[in-house]
Amino acid sequence: MPGISESSILLRLRCFVQENPFYRERCLALTDDEKLLKKAGVDSRCTGEMVTVIEEEFGVVVAGFEITEDNLGDLRAVARFVASKQPYTVG
Repeated sequence: MPGISESSILLRLRCFVQENPFYRERCLALTDDEKLLKKAGVDSRCTGEMVTVIEEEFGVVVAGFEITEDNLGDLRAVARFVASKQPYTVG
């Protein structure tokens, strides 16, 4: 079974951010490449929520050493990270 495309992952991540109270309360409209820590002041709780979404929504296990700026620093990085953990992606 093919994995989910990076663009589909990105779309689902955008929906998560739009629906998440942390981002809504701050009226944040993040672009795909904006640094979450810089723009949103994301803390460990929010990072934990993002990891939970990645694991539950996409079936990807995130190891502690993978929680880095390169993998989770912006929405596009998260989408790329999740896609790279898929067996293979289509589209």
